[in-house]
Amino acid sequence: MLFKRPLSLLLILTFLLLSLPLVADLNISTRVLDKIEVQYNKFARKRVEDWQKLVDENKDLPEAEKLELVNKFFNTNVLFIDDIDLWNKKDYWATPLEMLSIGGGDCEDYSIAKYFTLKELGVDEDKLRITYVKAKELNQAHMVLTYFKTKRSVPLVLDNLITDIKPATQRNDLTPVYSFNGTGLWLAKSRGEGQRVGGSSRLSLWQDLEKRMQQQAEEATSE
Repeated sequence: MLFKRPLSLLLILTFLLLSLPLVADLNISTRVLDKIEVQYNKFARKRVEDWQKLVDENKDLPEAEKLELVNKFFNTNVLFIDDIDLWNKKDYWATPLEMLSIGGGDCEDYSIAKYFTLKELGVDEDKLRITYVKAKELNQAHMVLTYFKTKRSVPLVLDNLITDIKPATQRNDLTPVYSFNGTGLWLAKSRGEGQRVGGSSRLSLWQDLEKRMQQQAEEATSE
């Protein structure tokens, strides 16, 4: 997806990540699963159940295995579909539950879902950054999730374009622009943590997403 105002979107999403919960430790009620099956199909229910199982059963794995598991899960279970085709909107940020229920999403949705799921599995968010890049072969903006084993490590790239997790030094097809997580923002060419990165004219879009995630968290655990 091509972002016309990426820095503004980045600032807004940074606010979002500071406040949004994942779906209440993924203790999703049978009532919600039944609703998903009726609204979509049995395969949608299975994807959500498998997501819950993934988190419940793999918190003690080494981090390298968590990365592989989460990256493969979303790349395997979700089809890439542009927002305009999926939601009839130019820009829509799906919650992980929405993404898995419908079985589709774009690069933003993949990255955000992987981010939240790895956090839920116990990976320190200081090691995770949602990263905007330019995909050279596609000649457009793209989003990936990057993982830093240490602050000085070459980051690993979790991408929906390819199945393998590779070090950033082996992804010559991507040019990093900036990255962020729930605690900060980094520019690829200059460390500009104190630099103003844009306005919040589209804040209502993220407020809507936050509202949906909070509603889903409440519904997920209610019988």
